[in-house]
Amino acid sequence: MLMNIQNVTKRPTSPHPVLNLGFRVFFVGAGVFAVVSMMLWLLILQGIAPFKNTLNPFYWHAHEMIFGYGLAVVAGFLLTAVKTWTNQPMPYGYHLGVIFGAWAMARLAWLGLHAMPSTPMLVVALVFDVLFWGMTAFAVIKAVWVARQKRQIGIVAKLNLLMMANVAFYMGVFTNHTNAQQIALYGALYLIIGVVFTIARRVLPFFISKGIAVDKDGNPNGVQIEQRNSDILDKLNLISFFGFVIVDLFTSLATIGSIFALVCFMVNVLRLNNWYHHGIWQKPLLWSLVIAFFGMTASLLFFVASPFAKTDINLHSLGLHGLALFGIGVMTLSMMSRVSLGHTGRNIHKPPKSVWAIFILIILSAIFRMVLPMLGGDYMTWILSSQILWIMAFALFCVAYIPILTKPRTDGLFG
Repeated sequence: MLMNIQNVTKRPTSPHPVLNLGFRVFFVGAGVFAVVSMMLWLLILQGIAPFKNTLNPFYWHAHEMIFGYGLAVVAGFLLTAVKTWTNQPMPYGYHLGVIFGAWAMARLAWLGLHAMPSTPMLVVALVFDVLFWGMTAFAVIKAVWVARQKRQIGIVAKLNLLMMANVAFYMGVFTNHTNAQQIALYGALYLIIGVVFTIARRVLPFFISKGIAVDKDGNPNGVQIEQRNSDILDKLNLISFFGFVIVDLFTSLATIGSIFALVCFMVNVLRLNNWYHHGIWQKPLLWSLVIAFFGMTASLLFFVASPFAKTDINLHSLGLHGLALFGIGVMTLSMMSRVSLGHTGRNIHKPPKSVWAIFILIILSAIFRMVLPMLGGDYMTWILSSQILWIMAFALFCVAYIPILTKPRTDGLFG
């Protein structure tokens, strides 16, 4: 009987702290990959590293930003948060290492694809991508099933949809069906942005109210606010964004899509206004989230204007990059910076001093890619500037946070 109790309460172990919990290894991987993949994309666009594969190089880049970087952050978040939500164990140690290894092998295959017209390499990438996301989804679904948390069914559905989108993209490449590739990429991006719009309803007001109520040491400062949420706005957000996505992906009714995008923009401006408090500007882990949400919302205006604007600039493309850079780039950097502190036992109110520079650089990267092309000048220069700013932001993140992510928790707990 005593032996059984000891076995139940035995402390988990892993070969290295970076494998203690999903956020650690995947945030490290995402940060490093964000630097390496963007450096390669810069070299490709500058003609220094010729793109030799028959795949559209812009789709190659988009796939790795969404399914490479984006899903690494999503995996790290879910393999950590689901443990808290369900009170069920999540992969750690060698099991977690295998999941990460599948992701890393797929990324290496994709990085090599630019230099060779190789179908076998693409097959390798497909196999490891399916293994990575399949194992991630299985771990999440198993925990949700055991805990009988029916309210998490939305997460399960989104995991499956992301898998379907990735496989659909591969099938589009194998069959040389560019429309299928585009729908898969856009669909996956919109799915992630939709998740951000939804989760923000819970995360932003909670973080803001808790964050401004304490000083930099985490002690109460007497500031109390009551955050407001509106069920009507939440439903309008869901309906308008879903309507925009369906129209944009499957029809040529750009004017209808413009109307949905405008409604979604107005709804989310109102939601953000309900959550905003001037106290956020003292906390970089708060204002970065708010700017990310605002930038993502403002990006919808490009889709609003696209059917009516008489310009040679592709507003639809600028809107897509705005959603990606603010909704994925800025938002994930902010979330990773916060989660990496909280889940390693550190004070989230005392982030590394470099977070100011990290957030400013990534925000400038988004502005250079999305806004400045509207002012004229050389388009490729704006893109190059945005790429350099992105690389600098993530390089600083790696310098500041890899030491945190690869060391044991400060409180001695496992995780």
